[in-house]
Amino acid sequence: MSKAYEGTYHGERAIWLQFGPYEAAVLPNIGGNLIAFRDKERGFAFIREPQGEEIEAFKKRPMVHGIPVLFPPNRYEDGAFSWNGATYRLPVNEPNRGNHLHGFYFDIPWEVDDFGADETSSYVVVAQRVTESHPSYTHFPHSFTLKLRYSLSASGLQQEVGVRNDGSEPMPCTIGFHTSLNAPFSPESAPADCVLRMTIGQRIEMNERMLPTGRYAALDADEQRLKEEGTSPFFAKLDNHYTAEPQGGRNVMELTDTRLNAKLVYDVGNSYKFWMIYNADAESGFFCPEPQTNMVNAPAAPFPAEETGLVSLAPGEVWQETSRMYCEG
Repeated sequence: MSKAYEGTYHGERAIWLQFGPYEAAVLPNIGGNLIAFRDKERGFAFIREPQGEEIEAFKKRPMVHGIPVLFPPNRYEDGAFSWNGATYRLPVNEPNRGNHLHGFYFDIPWEVDDFGADETSSYVVVAQRVTESHPSYTHFPHSFTLKLRYSLSASGLQQEVGVRNDGSEPMPCTIGFHTSLNAPFSPESAPADCVLRMTIGQRIEMNERMLPTGRYAALDADEQRLKEEGTSPFFAKLDNHYTAEPQGGRNVMELTDTRLNAKLVYDVGNSYKFWMIYNADAESGFFCPEPQTNMVNAPAAPFPAEETGLVSLAPGEVWQETSRMYCEG
């Protein structure tokens, strides 16, 4: 069965997608967040979802459920940076560290451009169209279109993201996703059944404000296992920043349920040059493998510019990438 329809999710407007055993939901009014991806036949819930009593807390802090959009992603020192001769001043919304955090679009309404289904897939398209009247323009004075297309098919969940510069000047393009996953994704399994592998490269050393120091740190034994054969996603409390180092041409996270011999694959595409990995207290049954195009604090990070991943979009130019999430076994 393939279907796309407007409904609700815990009382919030939702666009629901169905295809075969899969279902997914996007919340247009809460950041265009893809809040659910499930295999109904096997009872798998891959994405961390807010339960009914958590929905109000989720709306106030939508970072650790679903797939929130980060534009720009992560932290910017003092909420300010210089780029291409201009100074950008972003709101300091992490006051304890004095940083701007996670951008402008993860908790505001998005437009629903289209949704539908046919025999091969179901899909929904949501967008932000930023002009001078948009609330974010004061802090990020560029006209651009940010568009997301999610689709379900026999190949799983596909995410297509595009950024088009609609202005007359170049603009910095920085984007990431605070993807929150259940570990385990089966209600019959335990965290001890989970093995995580990711295509990390070097760990970027961070200071007390969670900003890069300008140094890379050697991977410890657990991180080396994370990169190679895999390890528990809860081997330590993690809020770590890494370069991405594709393996076999692919930039992926793999979460294996060893009890079921089922593997969730998150293939994010090679345009994402960095990862963040966050697992809260390492005891809450979820973690966030966060792909992002640029290093934290990229415009001011004490690294050579070519290492920070900052993308410049010329007028009319489009940046785009495709990611896919699917289960093997």
